[in-house]
Order: sequence, then C-alpha cells, then structure tokens
Amino acid sequence: MSKNLEIASDTRPGKKLARPSQSLAKRVRDVLVSLGGEAHRAMVIEQVARSLGHDVRQIPDDLQVALIHSFEENWRDERRRAAYGFHLPFGEGSHRWSVRTFH
Repeated sequence: MSKNLEIASDTRPGKKLARPSQSLAKRVRDVLVSLGGEAHRAMVIEQVARSLGHDVRQIPDDLQVALIHSFEENWRDERRRAAYGFHLPFGEGSHRWSVRTFH
C-alpha cells in the first residue's frame, strides 16, 4: 500500500474513521505548534512527510497537494479555522502558515 493511501486509514482500531483532510489538518497543526506556531509551508510539508516515513528529498506531489489543500480548506471554513487555529499572518496567497493557540 502506498504511503499516501495510508494517510486516509491512519486511525486507531475502534476509532471512528476521520476524514483524510481532517487527519492531515491535525498533522499540520501539530507540526506548526512544534515549530513555535509559525513556519513556511515548505517546512511544514517536509516535517509532516518525515513523520509519515517519506524521504524528504522526494516528497510525493500528491502528499504536498493534499497538505496544501487541507490547510486551505480548513482555513477558509470559519468554524474549522477556529477549531484548528489556522492563520495566514501575511494574508491570502502567503506561504507562511501559522496556528493561533488558545489558552
């Protein structure tokens, strides 16, 4: 099974199957938090790919597209943006991603 297909099935036994976009969004959020809350999307993609076992010198295009789409889809939806804390500090079109943490 290819690694990109494993993303969609990345759940624990007995746990309700999460939508792949939500699983990726959670991974993006976790990486952003670990990087201090803000990073260039290329670094975020690299870190997520590494956590999934990919060689970061050859990240599959479909994984990169899926991660970008997941961030953008969740950023555009007001409810999900609030849930994940996604933010574009330099505005739409920026490749700098951040996450707002709520205390």
